[in-house]
Amino acid sequence: MHTEIIEVKEKTLKVSKMAETLIASEIIKLAGEINEKIKQGEKIYNLTIGDFDPKVFPIPAELEEEIIKAYTEHETNYPPADGMLETRKAVSIFLKDKEGIDYNPATEILMSAGARPLIYATYQTLVQPGDTVLFPVPSWNNNHYTHLSHAKKIEINTKPENHFMPTAAELKEHIKDAALVALCSPLNPTGTTFSKKDLTEICEMIVEENHSRSEHQKPVYLMYDQIYWVLTYGETEHFNPVSLVPEMKNYTIFIDGLSKAFAATGVRVGWSVGPARVIGKMKSILSHLGAWAPKAEQVATARYLSRTADVENYLNRFKKEVHDRLDGFYDGFMALKAEGFNVDAIAPQAAIYLTVQFGLHGKKKSDGTVLATTKDVTKYLLEEARVAIVPFSAFGDSEDSTWYRLSVGTCRLDEVEKVIESLRNALKRLS
Repeated sequence: MHTEIIEVKEKTLKVSKMAETLIASEIIKLAGEINEKIKQGEKIYNLTIGDFDPKVFPIPAELEEEIIKAYTEHETNYPPADGMLETRKAVSIFLKDKEGIDYNPATEILMSAGARPLIYATYQTLVQPGDTVLFPVPSWNNNHYTHLSHAKKIEINTKPENHFMPTAAELKEHIKDAALVALCSPLNPTGTTFSKKDLTEICEMIVEENHSRSEHQKPVYLMYDQIYWVLTYGETEHFNPVSLVPEMKNYTIFIDGLSKAFAATGVRVGWSVGPARVIGKMKSILSHLGAWAPKAEQVATARYLSRTADVENYLNRFKKEVHDRLDGFYDGFMALKAEGFNVDAIAPQAAIYLTVQFGLHGKKKSDGTVLATTKDVTKYLLEEARVAIVPFSAFGDSEDSTWYRLSVGTCRLDEVEKVIESLRNALKRLS
């Protein structure tokens, strides 16, 4: 009897190979550990998560007003599988006005509960088991979505001198093997963007490759995650594949939404635009998942996006507040570097992230312990400077990488100088 119970228990614990070998999000794990320390009363500057503190960065007041109004109007039943038509129309107008790209709201736009279901649906629609997905590292979660799709991955290690953005020359060797190229600009984790030249060359390479494929072969598609595209700073300009190379409209699936542009990560309204044949299949997949954006939020989004003056006013104010923080941290890191500390940063271009570097391998703590690995450095920054940031290894880069993502979404402006001073004091204690 005892043996039978054990055998049943062991059988019930068996799962699919995909699930057994899936790696959980390292960022969420790290954030969880930090939040537990904060709950225990520790003072930590948490610059890890790609999210917003609503007390620091609330959603637009007008969007909140429209959401409440939609609920009072009882917009609480199922939305259509591809999203409310009025919302898709509003998105179409928004993209045409802001980016100059024209998509049919009836067939070429799909709404979802944020960007993640859309990324998953893109992979499931375009990638068969055994297909190859080509993407740069560091980048956000492409390794995990490839795993979920039972696909093969080719990772392109990017370079700091290119702001960690891939080039056509780096991708070209592998393009013939690819079913999907997954790119993101502005890039999570770096907050950097494609230049017009580099993105044009990548798009022309994809078009050329598709011209060389027979009618019996699947084309290579581009998934272009531009969820941060509204958040660019200074002279930085966002470019998209379809505006640069119009034929790319046949091969590009955009990932987009409210989440980052309007500090609305919890509102869960995302959209994808692309070829009707692909969007239709993605719609079918999401209809089985039920990953719809809530109806009330969709209704509110349509109404809010039509309030163009309110949208512009919010974005101008929001972007300035984010940029002030990124600039403050960048200036602080440049000051530390000038003082002789082995740190660096890339000037902020977009998103809510700053790319920073801590070249502390081999340094000794006051007790003589050597910081031998990036994990040691990350732990030291957390314990001695009370600063939590995410190493690029969490985004697929080497475990030895000395580069980190610093996120300002939960940071108050008056904390910037305090973080830099805390880092300065911790760095002084190393030898």
